[in-house]
Amino acid sequence: SVAPFYHWGNLTEPDDVRLEGGDGRCAGGVELKHQGEWRGVGSVSVWDLRAAAVVCRQLDWGSAVSTGIIGFYGGYTKWVFQSHCVGSESALKECGTVHRTLSPTLLEVTCSESVRLVEGADLCSGRVEVRSDQSWVSVCQADFDRLDAEVVCRQLGCGAPSALQGALYGEGKGPLWDKEFQCGGTESRLLDCDTSDSARNTCSPGNAVGVTCSGPDDVRLEGGDGRCAGGVELKHQGEWRGVGSVSVWDLRAAAVVCRQLDWGSAVSTGISSSDEEHTTWVFLSYCVGSESALRECGRVAREYNTSFVLEMICSDLLFQPRISLSSSMLGVSQDQQQGLQVFRDHSFTITCSIQPQYPGGSFHLTFTGSNTTLTHTLTAVNHSTNFLFLAADHAHQGNYSCVYEVYVFPHDFTFESELLSLTVAANPLPAFIIRVVVVLLTLLTSNTALYLYFKTPRKPAERGSMELVSLHSSVEAGPGEERAAQRMEQEESAV
Repeated sequence: SVAPFYHWGNLTEPDDVRLEGGDGRCAGGVELKHQGEWRGVGSVSVWDLRAAAVVCRQLDWGSAVSTGIIGFYGGYTKWVFQSHCVGSESALKECGTVHRTLSPTLLEVTCSESVRLVEGADLCSGRVEVRSDQSWVSVCQADFDRLDAEVVCRQLGCGAPSALQGALYGEGKGPLWDKEFQCGGTESRLLDCDTSDSARNTCSPGNAVGVTCSGPDDVRLEGGDGRCAGGVELKHQGEWRGVGSVSVWDLRAAAVVCRQLDWGSAVSTGISSSDEEHTTWVFLSYCVGSESALRECGRVAREYNTSFVLEMICSDLLFQPRISLSSSMLGVSQDQQQGLQVFRDHSFTITCSIQPQYPGGSFHLTFTGSNTTLTHTLTAVNHSTNFLFLAADHAHQGNYSCVYEVYVFPHDFTFESELLSLTVAANPLPAFIIRVVVVLLTLLTSNTALYLYFKTPRKPAERGSMELVSLHSSVEAGPGEERAAQRMEQEESAV
């Protein structure tokens, strides 16, 4: 019989790791060669994607995509690997020791095989390299576009590409990839894409393409009160399942989930139960809380049935409240330099609102002036409330913000809006009214004068002037016309 434990020892053989029994040569159960024996790795103190990255680098098979536990094998002697890998080592023997034990489990690793990201800040960023004739070569930016980047990020288990740029992560050594990728964006592997001969003659320095992918989309929160709270679900081997059990699940692991989802910091963790059992994942966590994604600090075991699911809450639970200002007619203005203005003695209203997400809650309107800070509180009605001020004066000048407070079991949350800066200006209405009255009186006087002028009966002086015009006209008339004019004058004299 084999004793269950032996003394720790260092790996010494150059070819002391391999992957067996997986789907393809770059995936499978991890086996180590120690003391001349090849055995599977059944247990580790720490085994996460950082240790898996060392395995993939040692085997020259691209980036580490995933790690987990692939089965239960009772009664078999396996190696236990004590890992302190940070992910940058060139071989597993540089960052761990082994001993022999009986274990019912077997660890697995999947490597990307044909593509990898190097010199990046994490597992989802770096310079793009592809495998060509048993060596790794960089890709020129001219032969690589966003659709190609989407395939790379997907193949490495990361989210969508957020940056694509030449020399973003340094320059590679040696020759460059001599093909142009023509991906459609939906392929699962880069080498599944069509290629053509590159149209470029050379690739100038600084143009080896680098890619930054967003965090992996392999974790989500479901069934909670809001998008940032709920049961933890992991995507493993293409399946979404809840997490029913972990070795360690605390605020440090929860902090990684919140960071990966970009939802603030971790507020709480817990366990929810249901009346029925469900098939779930087991997550073995080694998170310290600073990792960028959950897969970097743990591994997923095969599912088992349980009625429990882990749950958690992130601080970015709610949308940011909105704040707005309204006032009585002609009582508010927008000044380019001073911001919002309300006129003295006019009433004004500050409205606090938030998108419908949780019932109830209250709004606190916080005011900060030159030498005072005040807070008014009103209950939210239909996710908003109005704070009415009857007469504005200089004491109302300052910064206002809306703070929404709501209780979501078992915590009380508060979320603050942006600042609204308000000044109080002198009322311009009296001067405006005087100007309007003056204009109206001027128009009325002018119209009256014209009316009286045209309605007054004509005076003799006016007839005389007309006669002068007629007489002047008769001088230039012919003999017949002159006699006709004289007869008209005689008739007028008779009258």
